Amino acid sequence: MGDIVREVALAEGRIRPYVRETPLEPSLALAGTSGAQVFLKCENLQHTGSFKVRGALNKVLSLSSADVARGVVTASTGNHGAAVAYALRQIGATGTVFVPEGASPTKLGAIERLGGRIRVHGQDSSDTEVFARAHAEQTGATYISPYNDVQVAAGQGTIGVELLRQLDSFDAVFVSVGGGGLIGGIAAHLKAAHPGARIIGCSPENSQVMVQSVKAGRLLDIPSLPTLSDGTAGGVEAGSITFPLVRDFVDEFSTVTEPEIARAMCALMESHHMMIEGAAAVAIAAFEKQKAAWAGARVVVVLCGANISLATLKAVLP
Repeated sequence: MGDIVREVALAEGRIRPYVRETPLEPSLALAGTSGAQVFLKCENLQHTGSFKVRGALNKVLSLSSADVARGVVTASTGNHGAAVAYALRQIGATGTVFVPEGASPTKLGAIERLGGRIRVHGQDSSDTEVFARAHAEQTGATYISPYNDVQVAAGQGTIGVELLRQLDSFDAVFVSVGGGGLIGGIAAHLKAAHPGARIIGCSPENSQVMVQSVKAGRLLDIPSLPTLSDGTAGGVEAGSITFPLVRDFVDEFSTVTEPEIARAMCALMESHHMMIEGAAAVAIAAFEKQKAAWAGARVVVVLCGANISLATLKAVLP
């Protein structure tokens, strides 16, 4: 645990001038239906509309000028790609973002506006990651993983640092799970600094590679079905550093259906008048599923992003 905790502390100092300390907003709507005190960590209001900018900035700001000069390559379903493009823009550089077929047009547009060059490969994010990493190795470019990197995960862990500044104590944190960088970074920091809090990993039933891998005790290569939570969709790279973080520091998992994700998305937007994407709604839906167990407790739900396309928004609205 020591290495990742030290990396989170370094990340906090490195990225602080570049990121927002996002609001921790009480949710009267969720409190009223659960009997818990519920707080929303609004990473949907972060630069680029996603928590991903934290890890991308931490990695990019740690690169040498020679690393950047060789070129920067990443793979993404959208949010990480936009975050890397944003981070590179802060140092006057650009990079190439490999995306899978069917990636959200809204997220692709954000990457391009921030100066990223888009290349499309593969139907699953894990295939895209393998291809992008191989391309970087062949060309000598620097590869930035969306999650399989200690500095990327540590950057996401700075959310845990902020939570402890904003709230003196809490009983549980609900966090969406994809490749594991977000929940791994947060969980590692909180288990060291606030070990009493339970960390609940939230996943769509249609794409739960990390959840099933932890249950099996090894990384699995299993297919994913389409999901509103495109930010958590797809496989996990073999040998990922996030697997032991999730295995060791996440207390339990909760999976939710597509209708539950859609209902949570609409309910949050109606009650809080904030845009969220499917991956953020996964954490809300998981809390709603468990809310009876948290009556009287103090709970944080991480809203990981806001980048939803108009077409998807129209599809989920009643």
